[in-house]
Amino acid sequence: MSNSRHYVLAAGGTGGHMVPAAALATELMRRGHHVALVSDERGVRFPGLFEDIQTHVLPAGRLAGGPLGWLRAGRKMLAGRAMAAELYRGFKPAAVIGFGGYPAFPALAAAFQLKLPTIVHEQNAVLGRVNRLVAGRVDAIATSYADVERLKPPYQAKVHLVGNPVRDAVLQLRDRPYPELDGDSIFRVLVTGGSQGASVLSQVVPDGLAMLPPHFRARLQVTHQARPEDIDAVRAKYAAHAIPAEVATYLPDLPERLAWAHIVIARAGASTLAELTAAGRPAILVPLPSATDDHQTANAREITLAGGARTIRQDAFTAAELAKQMQKLGLEPAALANAARCARKCGRPDAARDLADLVEHIDAPSLIDRDSRRTVGVPA
Repeated sequence: MSNSRHYVLAAGGTGGHMVPAAALATELMRRGHHVALVSDERGVRFPGLFEDIQTHVLPAGRLAGGPLGWLRAGRKMLAGRAMAAELYRGFKPAAVIGFGGYPAFPALAAAFQLKLPTIVHEQNAVLGRVNRLVAGRVDAIATSYADVERLKPPYQAKVHLVGNPVRDAVLQLRDRPYPELDGDSIFRVLVTGGSQGASVLSQVVPDGLAMLPPHFRARLQVTHQARPEDIDAVRAKYAAHAIPAEVATYLPDLPERLAWAHIVIARAGASTLAELTAAGRPAILVPLPSATDDHQTANAREITLAGGARTIRQDAFTAAELAKQMQKLGLEPAALANAARCARKCGRPDAARDLADLVEHIDAPSLIDRDSRRTVGVPA
């Protein structure tokens, strides 16, 4: 590419922030640009995402702990802003793109100070706290959902629906058919609680699967991601129920596990939903009740209304309820395949491309067609 540019991506250290940032980084580098990442200690060490990318850790406090906590956070953010400004003077970014999380704030604040173009990407169906803080000052807001709560009406003019970028390995699953299934074949279940696992899934899922009718239960093959402190108990439960299960704390080949899964039981984090809809896999979702602004329930709404998933509140997530929902989805192969198609229709497979288009042309955001969410009229 003749017009190579430098871009800074700023993101909190969780998978929900880091995965879409990594997907955008890959797309920008594919186009010949240079990318640097600003995050916290967790983010720069996130496995498998940013090994070949320049990374920087900035101090960033959380706005918690009362007045003293706010004061400490303010000092850290000012220090982080100064460090980011120094980085920008040398790296000379064409734009700074924030993905939410407190480490993104000082990076964006420095960009405002130096009058650099800025974009924020919101992965969830509720605008996050840091993105709410900066929404009035950024040049564009990229969203993953058509309807985003806590997004003020005056900001709608700079909103661009692009979707939530996913890794190439997951995006490639879109070209693979839903696994064949009949009334006697192996029924593969993937259980994942996000990057940290989920104890409630470990407590409920083995017993719920054990309550399925004998013929259905005998067909099960389970892969279950569990927290380290839960793993022995989960293995013991599956063994006691005579259900074949592989239990691990980390699944490095998660895209391949997703490819063969007939159904996924999961939290409703933004990256999980993006991957389910990219691959076209039906799910039973249990939103994390403590998620900020209950954003996981909002995330699950689109795929659930479309017929691609069933959502169960955590306080209603019992073994009996799981068994009931599993039977509704799983005993009729045609219905399950239809749910997979419904999930796939919710996917936005061009998210990384469309977000990269917006980033490249942030100096002319009006050239983004808001009906198609595609870049138009821009020379290559």
